[in-house]
This record gives sequence, C-alpha cells and structure tokens, in this order.
Amino acid sequence: MDSLTQIVLGAAVGEAALGRKVGNKAMLWGAIAGTIPDLDVLSKIFVDPVTANELHRGFSHSLLFSILAAPIFGWMISKLYRNNEADWKDWSRLMFLGLFTHPILDAFTTWGTQLFWPFDYKISFKNIFVVDPLYTVPFLMFVILAMFYKRTHPKRRKFNTLGLYISSIYMCITLGLKWYTYGVFQTNLENQHIRYKEIQTKPTPLNSILWTANIETEDSFLIAYYSLLEKEDIITFSEFPKNHHLLGKMKDDPLIPRLIKLSEGWYTIEKINDKLFFNDLRFGQMGVGEDANKFVFSYELFYDDNGVLNAKERERNMDDASPLLKKLFSRVLGNKS
Repeated sequence: MDSLTQIVLGAAVGEAALGRKVGNKAMLWGAIAGTIPDLDVLSKIFVDPVTANELHRGFSHSLLFSILAAPIFGWMISKLYRNNEADWKDWSRLMFLGLFTHPILDAFTTWGTQLFWPFDYKISFKNIFVVDPLYTVPFLMFVILAMFYKRTHPKRRKFNTLGLYISSIYMCITLGLKWYTYGVFQTNLENQHIRYKEIQTKPTPLNSILWTANIETEDSFLIAYYSLLEKEDIITFSEFPKNHHLLGKMKDDPLIPRLIKLSEGWYTIEKINDKLFFNDLRFGQMGVGEDANKFVFSYELFYDDNGVLNAKERERNMDDASPLLKKLFSRVLGNKS
C-alpha cells in the first residue's frame, strides 16, 4: 500500500500495543515501523530498474526481517526513554507489529510480498489497489481522533479500535467483491465461447467498484473491465497479442528470464518505431478501455555500446493523469463510452 496508509496502520497497531503506557509515542514509533520496510525502494539509487523491482517487497517485507529487526529497534528506542513505563520487550513488541503488519497489508495488493523470504514464494491476493481512499481516509480519521485523548481515556482506545475494525471490514468486503466480479468475468468468457488458460482480477486505481481482468489465451492476453454500477453484465474483451517471438535472440539473454519471472509470465512484447518493449500486464494499463494502449510497467529492451542487453522503464507522462482520472471515474460509474 501507499506510504500514508502504512503510516496510519503502523500508528494504529502501535497504539493498540503500547498506547496506554506511552501515549502518542506509541503512534509515532508505530508509524515509523510501518514505513521502514519500504526503504527498500532506495535500492533504485544503486542498481538497475529490473534489479530494484526484484528487491522490492523482498527481505524487508518478510517475517524473518520483522523477527530480526524488532528487538534491535526495540532496544534502541528503550534507550531513548529510560524513565518511561515501557521496557525493551514492550518496544520490541510494538516494532514487530508495526514491521509485520506492513507486508501483511501489502499481500492484499497486486504486487504482493515475499512474506516467507528467502523462500521464493510471493503472496498476492489482488483485492485492493495500492492507493484506496475508502480504506485509508476513515482509518486516518479515527487514528487522529484517538490521538487527541489522553492515553488512559477510554475513548482513545475506542476510536483506535474502530479504525482497525472498519478498515479490516472494508478489506474483507473487497475480497467478496473480487470473488463476485471474478464470476462475472468467467461467465462472460463462457457465454462468448472464449477458451482461456487463466484469469487474474484486480480493482482499478483508487476504488473497489471498477474491476479489471487479465485473461491468458493460447496466443494473446485479453483485458476487460467491469463496474458494479453497470446496468448489464455484458463485458467486452480487448485482445493483446503475446508476440513473444519478437524477442528473437534476446530470449537467450539472462535478463529476459528475470523479466518473465518478475511479471509472473503475464507479459507481451511490443514493437514501436523499431523499439522493442516488454510490457508487464499485472499492473494494468495507463487508462481504461480500448484507448489505453500503454501499460503501467513497460521496459524498453536495447543493447548498449558494449552489446549488453538493458531494460529501461518507459517514462510515464504525468500530464496525462488528469484526463485519465476523469475517464476512470466515468468508467467507475458504469459509462462504457
């Protein structure tokens, strides 16, 4: 999830763990714990984009990291507050909860997380977008309300607990919506006599009303959208040829299997003006519908002067964000045109 959401969750679990003893310090250090795993994004400064994406949500998002790091951070914090009611064990427990709930939350997103690192197994339920105001905003409001009460006031715990419950209930609702929309996509494929290998469904940006599906067929991928507000459950599928043959001799380079593993096999190869692009389909398109011809994660493949194959992330034009959001909102409301 986004940084703000992880801060809110960290603050809430920090309060639940230690708020009665140390007050807002529990929220502060819980929020800090909730942001620490995402410091792995700093790897982009030192390594290439592919390696950075491989490292993201790896070790720092694992149960092992939480177990190893929590007592270290707990000991450091306990030295800052020697006269406080909380001891090293209390702070270690708080830090563990803050560190570990971060990857748990990330596991519900499209990217997923390597919770059991170093075992090569990623958990990704794909039932909530990485930024979802309906999850974050009510949660944030309850945490802020709790913060203004004294640590022993019963309303402090009440508001904090409400935030945790409401956000968790919403998360469960999105799981139900995923199950329902999956059935709608599957029914449409069967009604249209489309033979397929696999379906992946996920919500579109900033909401849980409009859902999208990636469908793998023999030679292509299909992408479709369905809004819970549509009047009819009739879905149109857009086709994107796999074009894996366009890789040519590149397929023998070690970089390509890494990209395929990173995309979990959901990729197309696209040739534009003599440039070759590796499109990772898992994170969807830049936009909604048939006019969305770019993907969120796309790598330009090219050989440098030394004959080494490189993958450069395609730049995203932020000027397109406003019109894309308007189209997204219109599609959420069930407007297909």
